Amino acid sequence: MKLIHTADWHLGQSFHGQDRHYEHRCFLDWLLDELETRRPDALLIAGDVFDVVNPSMKAQELLYDFIVQVHERLPRLTVAMIAGNHDSGARIELPGPLMKRLRAHALGRVLWLDDGTLDAERLLVPLENERGEIKAWCLALPFLRPAEVTGSRAGGEIGDDYIKGITRVHEALISAAEAKRQPGQALVAMSHAHLRGAAVSEHSERPIVIGGEESLSAALFPPSIGYVALGHLHRPQQVGEPRIRYSGSPLPMDFSERDYPHQVVELEFIDETLERIRAIPIPRAVDMLRVGPAPLENVLEELKGLEVPKDNGISREAWPWLDVRVRLDAPRVDLRAQIEAALHGKAVRLICISTEYRRGNAKDEAAVTLDDLGPQALFERAWQREYGAAPDEDVVDDFNALLQSVLDAEHREGETP
Repeated sequence: MKLIHTADWHLGQSFHGQDRHYEHRCFLDWLLDELETRRPDALLIAGDVFDVVNPSMKAQELLYDFIVQVHERLPRLTVAMIAGNHDSGARIELPGPLMKRLRAHALGRVLWLDDGTLDAERLLVPLENERGEIKAWCLALPFLRPAEVTGSRAGGEIGDDYIKGITRVHEALISAAEAKRQPGQALVAMSHAHLRGAAVSEHSERPIVIGGEESLSAALFPPSIGYVALGHLHRPQQVGEPRIRYSGSPLPMDFSERDYPHQVVELEFIDETLERIRAIPIPRAVDMLRVGPAPLENVLEELKGLEVPKDNGISREAWPWLDVRVRLDAPRVDLRAQIEAALHGKAVRLICISTEYRRGNAKDEAAVTLDDLGPQALFERAWQREYGAAPDEDVVDDFNALLQSVLDAEHREGETP
């Protein structure tokens, strides 16, 4: 059995106010061709399919047109997709009955039965080979929100302990899968989570749980799970062992992600044994250029030297994104005008100008913008300024609990009934 693992598409992402529809369309066209060439038995999409809980019609059309085209080209291919923390679980599941006719399964939420046990059956997706034989089971675990796995909705015995709730879900689902599998059938888990020890990109992943508990243990996935297809972290990597890995995002979501490769993962099983894992590089449809940080005169010289003339025949939607970072001694009211003049006649899209200032006699200490800091860092700076000391761990945990309640409230407002 052959599978393709991908995640974190973030369809509909707004990149400094600009849409990335062209880049996502190029990726999905490439993926369609790769699927047709490699002919896997299943495609696993491990969450953050969309960038926001209320994606645009344009973003939704990209997804559903892709699923229809996949089924037209590869009628036997199974698609299994879960919701990530950026997605609305209800929205992901809404077209489920129609998608199943296209051999596509969309799981966005965990549900509990009247007796307080997990409805595990709905989270187990059979993966068939080209002869229609079930050769694996996909344990489809969407992003687990605290409200779904704690308190009375989780049977009343977990209380407010989020980690215990997550552990209970994993144990119940793995137990159900092990009971259902037959000899020769593999178990493949798909999850959208942050595992402890994994490398995080600089700016792109938002906090998803409270305190330090966004990091889960890889021990949640016992050796009986042949492969763990992870989503959420955008850097492709394995976590502890080759069978547990993030495929990474197909596009760099931020300039901090431009320097590492983007890929999907191909894996092959022989019966229950994982035989091979291969990374398939994704071609980049639009380049990401960064100039600086450097003094203004150096930045202007480098911009004038960019070899990207507008008459190169490339359509505007394929022009590179450009991030410019300038070191200044004092504000310059003509900064943007000078930069735009240096770019005259060049096929680039300037989307960000950042400035850094010298402070007194200090050595080139860079000014930090709001974009460079997350909510927790801003809170810690404010606390330090007010009280003259860093907040202790309990205060930070309380802040993150409040932050998560705000994020959850925003998510509920965006849910489709």
